[in-house]
This record gives sequence, structure tokens and C-alpha cells, in this order.
Amino acid sequence: MADTYKFRIDHHGSLIRPAEVLNARARHAAGELDDAGLRAVEDEAISESARQQRKLRMSVVTDGEFRREDFRGAVLDTVGGFRRTGGTDKYGRAQWVADGEVKAGGPLIADGYDGVKAMAGTAAPKAGLPSPAFLAATCFDREISGAAYKSPVELGEALARIIRDEIELLISRGIRLVQLNNFRYASYLFSRGGQPLTLDEAIAVDSIAVDLTAKPEDVRIGLCPTHQVTGTVDRDAATRLFAGLPVDRWVLPYDKGAEGEADLLRAVPADRDAALGIVDPATAELEDVETIMQRMDAAAELKDIENIAVSPSAGFADTAGRAAISADDQRRKLIHVETIARMCWGNEL
Repeated sequence: MADTYKFRIDHHGSLIRPAEVLNARARHAAGELDDAGLRAVEDEAISESARQQRKLRMSVVTDGEFRREDFRGAVLDTVGGFRRTGGTDKYGRAQWVADGEVKAGGPLIADGYDGVKAMAGTAAPKAGLPSPAFLAATCFDREISGAAYKSPVELGEALARIIRDEIELLISRGIRLVQLNNFRYASYLFSRGGQPLTLDEAIAVDSIAVDLTAKPEDVRIGLCPTHQVTGTVDRDAATRLFAGLPVDRWVLPYDKGAEGEADLLRAVPADRDAALGIVDPATAELEDVETIMQRMDAAAELKDIENIAVSPSAGFADTAGRAAISADDQRRKLIHVETIARMCWGNEL
């Protein structure tokens, strides 16, 4: 399952929303713009963003998550059985709870990818989704969700079937790289505990979503378990996770030079590839090229360089309107990633 198709210049998917998109969403929320008007603004912005990504010679192109408040919106905005609680989590994201049986009334995000595919050129259209285990861990409340699901595992299994159907639909419509995100895996990787699912339960739930019966050879599924190393890596947990969950690509932080970054990469099985986050999307300053290349040399000693990709270490705007840097700085960071890729692999990308 190594990265034979070389999606080597990667990014997480979420990009800084243009002002016109943020304004349109505010007007829509206020009842001043109808659904069709909002969709038209989003369509134009996504097509232009995809065109710019192609110009930057990225090997993947996404919709920037322009239609969504944050990465969870692919499910929370489209699947019945969820509601906002009115609160926010420690990251400032709106809190949601499952308050009934989860049901998808149709495609989640697949219908919105025409602009991406039209402008992608030779790059691979890429889509991002929240993992079902992540949603189950963050949206299950025993008192509220218990009428429909006895445990977060049951909720996660129901969500996994919905997300698996969406992945299959995305693939059928030309998406070649799908990235799931479950940042709750950091608790297991760094021995923090306190999760409603055990590691084995989380792996089992997410496996339902990604273990497809058939998948084209040129399609890859990846998963990001954490944006940063926050402690000593539990190597047993890393080995169990990276070997046990049947994804093709592990999307890992690699921008701080921390010992734990190498430990995570070391745990990736030989038959999976790794996308290494070599630049920090939250700081405008460009990382030193020589330092990055030294880290890439170290990575090549741990894993075949042919099965490595490079990326920013996180999305540029995981929540709409809350980017830490400017759109110009975002472009410079993506160019930096592309430059490093050319230095590592030449023009045979």
C-alpha cells in the first residue's frame, strides 16, 4: 500500500477562507442570502482556489473546506441526528451532541467537488472527512445519545458505515486521496488517557470506514492522528495504531525536530507511506531550508524516501475565519513545501 502514485506535495485540506466566502456565509446566516446565492459564491471561490493550488504545482487539490465551518462539518452539517449544544470546546469549536439516530439523506460532500476536479489538472483531487471514532468520542453523551445508542462505540459504528459509503462515492467520482482526521489518537500516542473509547475500540470503529472491499490502485486513504508531538511517544500504542488501522498514509507532524516525531515515523509499517508536516501553518516565518533537509535526511534513514510525502503540519484554517497567518503567507508556505519536495525528489514527482 505504499505511495506508488506519489502524492508527494500534500496539504491537510483546510485553507484560509476568502473574505467573500466569510461575508456570504454571514449574510446567509442572517437570512440576507439564499442557499443558491451562497452556493454560487462558494463555487467560484473553490474553483479559483483549486486553480491557484494547481499553479503552485501541488500534487493534490482540495476544496479548502470553504463550504464548512470546520473539518467536522462534512458530517455534522449533513447527517441527521446531531445538534449544537451552544457551548464550545477548548479549541473554540462549536460543541455538538448526537441526540437521535444518525442518518445521511444523501451525499455528504461529494456533490460539491465539481470545481475541484475541473481545475485540478494533473493533480489529484483530495477530500477530507472527520473519522467516525473522533465524532463518537466528542458527540456521545450517555443521557442524550443513550436513547439511540448504548455506547460511543455503537454511535461510531453507525457513523463509520455512513462515512465508508461517502468514501466509496468520492472515489467513484474521481477523488484519489481521502484524508480522515482523528486528533483524539494523540491521547493514546502520548499516554494522556481520559478517552471514552479504548484505543482498540477506536481502531475498530475507524477500520469500518476505511477497510473497503475494493479500491482502485491509484487511490489512497490517509489519516492524521495528531498535529503535534506533546510528550513522550507510547511506542506500543503507536505500533498498534499504525499497524492496526488499514490506511495507506499516516499524516504526521515533523516540523519541530522533536524526538517524538522520529518515534512516530519509526512506527509506521514498511508497507504504508507517511506524509510529514515539515512547515508550521500557524507561523508566517519560513522554516530554514537546511534544517528541513537535515530532518528529511534523518527521515530517509528511518523509512524509504520513496514512501514519504511532505506537507504543512496542519490545516491553515481548521475553523473558518480563524487563520493564524495571511493568505499571502499561506501561499509562501505551500511554495516552501513544493520547493522541499523538488529538492528531495527532483522533478520526477
